[in-house]
Parts: sequence; structure tokens; C-alpha cells
Amino acid sequence: MAYVDGEIASQPDCWREAADLAGRSEGLPRPGERVAVVGCGTSWFMAMAYAALRERAGHGETDAFQASEFLTTRRYDRIVAITRSGTTTEVVDLLGAVDVPTTAIVGDPSAPAVHLASDAVLLSFADERSVVQTRFATTVLALLRAHLGEDLGPIAVDAEVAVRAPLPVDLTMIEQATFLGRGWTVGLAHEAALKCREAATFWAEAYPAMDYRHGPISIAAVGRLVWAFGEVPDGLAEDVAATGAAFVHGSLGRGYSALGRWGGGRKPLDPMADLILAQRFAVALAASRGLNPDAPRHLTRSVVLA
Repeated sequence: MAYVDGEIASQPDCWREAADLAGRSEGLPRPGERVAVVGCGTSWFMAMAYAALRERAGHGETDAFQASEFLTTRRYDRIVAITRSGTTTEVVDLLGAVDVPTTAIVGDPSAPAVHLASDAVLLSFADERSVVQTRFATTVLALLRAHLGEDLGPIAVDAEVAVRAPLPVDLTMIEQATFLGRGWTVGLAHEAALKCREAATFWAEAYPAMDYRHGPISIAAVGRLVWAFGEVPDGLAEDVAATGAAFVHGSLGRGYSALGRWGGGRKPLDPMADLILAQRFAVALAASRGLNPDAPRHLTRSVVLA
């Protein structure tokens, strides 16, 4: 079994521990603060999700940036940096350059980011051996959702379902996948596509669901998959079906999968738990292609530039 398999399976427990930690963590944004959230790769996608959730909850203006693209011309009350290793060059450089309060959410307590930030939230229990991020990223988001006042109990129960449930698609029938989201789940869609590319070198794309019919739907066809997180626009499922592509949607009232693998009447999974299924899909794709998901091509656990 790959390291990443065990890390994926541990997410329900990690989310519960993060929920307990949320109320005891110094430096997380206070209501009313103007906040920028930064990260690279997977961490950037979690920043996108949190920024949308925080604004939706009415806690204040929140922007998400890829760390190298942070706009120094904007003023913020706090910058939150998400970094598993705490060594990523772009994040470390940014933390060392700004003059506003900063909070680093980090997996490694000895990392440079911990010492550079005004405050640090340590998620050592969610750190990973695998290059491909899974549980650290979702545990960060669980922490931040709990800090916004969300009840993580039912969401962790959904995660327990997601780590054991059958995958909603037959891998042998899929040659390409497109992931869609709306609002905070756009970040989850980007993350799901990244997992497929990283773990399995598999052709995967991601878009906001409302933008999908403005061009990207042109590649939908028999043997291809469209997987939507959270709310979907009216008529999207029907438009995808007309292309011959498979459609999976975690929020269908009649069941998890439009392919009918789970039957009808099932309560929809929380989109973050649905992401666990997408992680498992990516790892299963890697296995089906004879690849080791713990050793993705051209990647290292942290990008440290000279």
C-alpha cells in the first residue's frame, strides 16, 4: 500500500482533531479583518476555498493568492500562509518581506515559516510522508471551517463514508476528467484535477461550473468524465449527458452518483468529503497505469529554489 493510501484514510480523524484545535489557535483571522490567504499548488487551492467561505460567512474581505503573485500594493490586516513543509521559497520569501501580522499554518514545527510568521498553527498530526498532498490540505480547510463556526462533526462522518465507499466510476471507461465547482468548491475542483495530474499523469482539467459551457464542454465525449462539487447550475447535468460524458455530482438529492452506483435517496456528501473520493480516484488511476503515487514524476515534497 502506498503512503498516500493511509494518509487519505486518516482524514476523518485529522478533521476532528483540527476542529478541536480551531478554538485554541492564536493568530487565525478575527471577524472584520481584511485578510489575504497565500499558498502554492494545493495550498493555493485551499486558500481559494477558505477565502470564499470566509466572505460568505460575513467575516470580512478575504483574497487568495498564489504566493508569488501576491499584490504588495494592497493593504491587509493579516496574511495567512498555508504551507505543509514551511520551506516553499515563494511563501518563505513573502513572510520575510511583509510588515503586517502573518499566520503560518504548517505541518513541520521546525520549518523556517514557523519562525518568520507572527503566529503559527502547527498541524504536525496531519503532516505527510507522501509527496502528493491529501490530508494536510483538507485538515487545514477543516481547521479554518471550524474556526468560521461550522460543525465539523457531520462532515467528518461524511469523510468516513468517503474513505470506504466504492468509486463512482469505472476507471477502465474513463480517458479524461473535468472537475467543476461553484463558490468555495472551485478550489476543490482545481485540487481534484491536480491530484489526477500529480499522482497518475492523467489528463484532468478544472473550471468554475458556470464557465464550463463557455468553451470547455467542447471536449466532453463518451469515455470522459465531468465531476462537480457542491451546487451545480440548472441544466448542466442534462447538457453533459447530451455529450455522452459521464456525470458525477456529490449533491444530487437522488443519490451521490449520476451513474447510479450508489442508488437513490442518499444524503449528499459534503464537498470536502467528496474530494476524498476524488483523491482515491487519482490514486486508483495511478495503480491502473502501473505508477507509484508516492513518487510522482518531476515532483518533490517542497519546491525550494536557489
